[in-house]
Parts: sequence; structure tokens; C-alpha cells
Amino acid sequence: MSHLTKVKTCFQNVSYLQKALVKLEIPNFKNNKSTNSPTNNLLLLSEDKNPVYHHNDLAFNWDGKAFALNVDSDYWNQEYSVNHFLTRIKKEYATETIVGESQKFGFKPIRIKQHSDGSRVISLQRYNPII
Repeated sequence: MSHLTKVKTCFQNVSYLQKALVKLEIPNFKNNKSTNSPTNNLLLLSEDKNPVYHHNDLAFNWDGKAFALNVDSDYWNQEYSVNHFLTRIKKEYATETIVGESQKFGFKPIRIKQHSDGSRVISLQRYNPII
């Protein structure tokens, strides 16, 4: 019997979440547009071609405020914990959000430096035209 765990997250923008998953090279995430819901749930689609296999090991479901991570712990077979997985996504999501939102105000990322302790420094610049 499997056990589905729901983990609240701070992810609110599906575009930044998708970019974070791509940067982490997490394959097979797709928007779930099979329902009539206006939300953009993200599902990890199994590479298992068995038509009897009807569950998703991992999904980000919109709860009206943010995406909740739903994971079936009985099928989690990664070398790291779910919490470590979520921490990696949070770091990429934060970077994508900072860069994406700053670009709306004319800033461009010029460098993202990763430190050995895991922290990042994001350098942005914007030129104001001389009038």
C-alpha cells in the first residue's frame, strides 16, 4: 500500500517552477491540462509504459495559494531525501524568481556565482538612457 504525502511549498508561479525543474534536469514534468480546472498542476510522468500503472510518483498541485508537493513515499527511490529534493528546487525557484521579476524592471542578470557553502550571489545591471 502506498502512502501519499503532501508538502506545502512557497511556489506560486508555474513558469518559474518549471524553469527550476528544467535547470535541475528533472525530466518528464508536464502541465496537467486533463481536468477542467483553471490551475496548472505539474505531474512527473512515469517512463513506465505499462497501462496498468495509473499513479504519479510526484506532483505539484495548486491549492489556491501555492503549489503543494505530493509524493508517494513508497515509490521514492532517489539517492537523496524528499526534503533535500525540495531544498534544491527552492534554491532554483528563488533564483528564477529574482531574475524573472527583476527583468520586468529592466535589469539583466550579468552573473550568478555559486559559493562552496551553497549560497549564490546574483549580479544584475540596468542602464538608464541619458535624456
